Amino acid sequence: MTKATEVVVAVLFDEKGRFLMSSRPEGKVYSGYWEFPGGKVEKGETLEMALKREMLEELNLTVDHCREVYSLVYTYPHDTVHLHFIQCEAAGQTPECKESQTYRFFTLENLPEPILPATLPVLQRVISR
Repeated sequence: MTKATEVVVAVLFDEKGRFLMSSRPEGKVYSGYWEFPGGKVEKGETLEMALKREMLEELNLTVDHCREVYSLVYTYPHDTVHLHFIQCEAAGQTPECKESQTYRFFTLENLPEPILPATLPVLQRVISR
């Protein structure tokens, strides 16, 4: 079995209790699918460091109060990923798409489609509480 790619994922709520999701940019695997923003953990980074870097790179957000709320290993046809879902805050900031993606805030009643398969378990276990 190959080693899973370590990935951090932001679970970020707005003041109305909606959660942030973004679409995968064109040219990436599963482009157009919706997911929680985040990305790969680079060598030497902690999960929090990686999440802070990814949120700045993707959405120009400075996040804090980070805590892991869920973790899972998911195997896609192209890779196996170890996803670390980290709840965080970005008080008073508005996301700014920096990778030609789209972002929106959602509730469980108005989910976008299609959703990246590995995102579904966290919607059921973390968001629906």
